[in-house]
Amino acid sequence: MADQCCAAKSGETALSDPRWRRVLWIALALNAVMFAVEIGAGLAAGSRALQADALDFLGDAANYAISLSVARLALHWRGRAALVKGATMFAFGCWVFASALWGLLTTASPQAETMGVVGLVALAVNVGVALSLYRYRTGDANMRSVWICSRNDAIGNVAVLAAALGVFGTGSAWPDLLVAGMMAGLAIWGGWQVIAQAWAELRMAPAL
Repeated sequence: MADQCCAAKSGETALSDPRWRRVLWIALALNAVMFAVEIGAGLAAGSRALQADALDFLGDAANYAISLSVARLALHWRGRAALVKGATMFAFGCWVFASALWGLLTTASPQAETMGVVGLVALAVNVGVALSLYRYRTGDANMRSVWICSRNDAIGNVAVLAAALGVFGTGSAWPDLLVAGMMAGLAIWGGWQVIAQAWAELRMAPAL
């Protein structure tokens, strides 16, 4: 109970903090740019992991936009927005997993060098965003979803770099597809966490 009270207090403080909104605006812009970079590189390199990470950047940019639009609204509206974001994360994970399975039958070995360079740039961006949002990780479901997205992205980028090394060392597409599957699992689990907390907050929110 004490943890919930502290989380709620932290969330309300952050919602009125212009620094939090400024961080979200910066994160939104960076994610939009990285989506364009990674989707182009992923298609050119034939990397499912890079394509998955690019779509994750796009989803995060949309999530940050939603967070900015509902930040000053009542708890039940923020909870509903978090439900949408959690469902989006979950659906994204399912799509990536299906894409990785399809790639087992259709894909050739991707370009490891492109994966490595773009993965390093993406990691630098996501680590910077995650560090900026770290202090707000214990807020409401809407704010928690932002932190989970950023954390998952940084983990995913490390995995993409590992996949690049694996592809370079083996000349096979298996490391790329394996990482894409792992990223799918991370998105599915993160989405479920956000959905569960959002439902709990909606049950506690005053009825309209």
